[in-house]
Amino acid sequence: MLNKQQAEGRYQISVVSLDELVPQDHLVRKIENAIDFSFIYDLVKDRYSLDNGRPSIEPVVVLIKMVFIQYLFGIRSMRQTIKEIETNIAYRWFLGYDFTQPIPHFTTFGKNYVRRFQGTDLFQKIFTRILEEACHHGFVDPSVLYIDSTHVKASANKNKYIKQLVQEERKKYQKLLEEELNQDRVEHGKKPLPKKTETAWKEVKQSSSDPDSGWFVKNVKEQTFAYSFHAASDQHGFVVSAVMTDEGIRPVMPYTRPHTKEGLFRKHEYVYDEYFDCYICPAEQVLTYETTTRDGYRMYRSDPGECNHCPFRPQCTESREAVKRISRHIWADYLDEVENLRHTEVNKRLYARRKETIERVFADLKEKHGLRWTTLRGLKKVTMQAMLVFACMNLKKLANRLWKSGKGRQNALHFRFTFEYIQDKLPLLPMATREFGRVEN
Repeated sequence: MLNKQQAEGRYQISVVSLDELVPQDHLVRKIENAIDFSFIYDLVKDRYSLDNGRPSIEPVVVLIKMVFIQYLFGIRSMRQTIKEIETNIAYRWFLGYDFTQPIPHFTTFGKNYVRRFQGTDLFQKIFTRILEEACHHGFVDPSVLYIDSTHVKASANKNKYIKQLVQEERKKYQKLLEEELNQDRVEHGKKPLPKKTETAWKEVKQSSSDPDSGWFVKNVKEQTFAYSFHAASDQHGFVVSAVMTDEGIRPVMPYTRPHTKEGLFRKHEYVYDEYFDCYICPAEQVLTYETTTRDGYRMYRSDPGECNHCPFRPQCTESREAVKRISRHIWADYLDEVENLRHTEVNKRLYARRKETIERVFADLKEKHGLRWTTLRGLKKVTMQAMLVFACMNLKKLANRLWKSGKGRQNALHFRFTFEYIQDKLPLLPMATREFGRVEN
């Protein structure tokens, strides 16, 4: 018999608690089980008056948990998040709001960010606290870290910009490079190069909407304003905000295809003789040292008298003077060691996991957590947004692992060792200054 659903259930009065309606395996329950959010009160107490003024908006519920809902479930804006909370029972349960309690206005977080938290390290501390909790349960493995970057589109119209000249920034290692290349020139009987006194300028596009963003060019079709996000993750996908500083770290680098013109010998076919500091070509002729450039490259030059009659000349050089030149950076020994390590079984195994770790982190960042493009403008706000998203990603992974492992209690000794190891090898730094920056034009 055909049965039709009636609408009487819409008006049925039932006596039921909010807790009964939220599934036991819902993500919000797992998160509530994973971490005690009361630590946030200690982080924000100095931003509030204790004995005067109006009662404040509850900082944990409104200013943090609501934002976590937005980024945990990939909701595009705080305005839409408020609408979802109004009708979603699980979200209300997570916040501690009953069926009828009104939800704060969507501008509440933005106003409090400007008035209380702008310029503070609150979000860095929240990120660190969640990472500490993951370490406490033995979920973070700092022995291998996968580091990469990705671009996130800025909230800016790519057709609205101004062109301006900006001074080119010196490379961080420029002073050390200049010292070593001049020492190399002296050792080869050349005069040291004088320091550059002229300032280098370049023309860049600056967004009229978000001046902190940079012009990103991936190919002919994809050109836009964007931010560059840098992150490191362990083999389990937990994001570790850090920059490596210590020595003794094994590098795992990708293979870079040679850019040699088709039909010509590739650079690896010319053998470098470290003892005599020269190159030997496939015809067994010697390319001797010529000079060291300002960029730190040693130039090696062939004898045109030998090259003129060489049968391999069409495959070696197209120079009219019949001269073959090869460049080698003064720090090339380090790159050679990286290349040697690339062929080891350990590096092959570790690099194969890159797509399952850091690349998956960035894929989830954009696809599941709503950060394919930013909704905020300005480097500080974008950094805050990214910090919170990465914190949510770690929190979600922590909550699911705890739920599956029956809370996964580990002894305190393991926690101390793991987190102290991370702080020693990879010191946690403010992501606004070290982990994120504008894309280079």
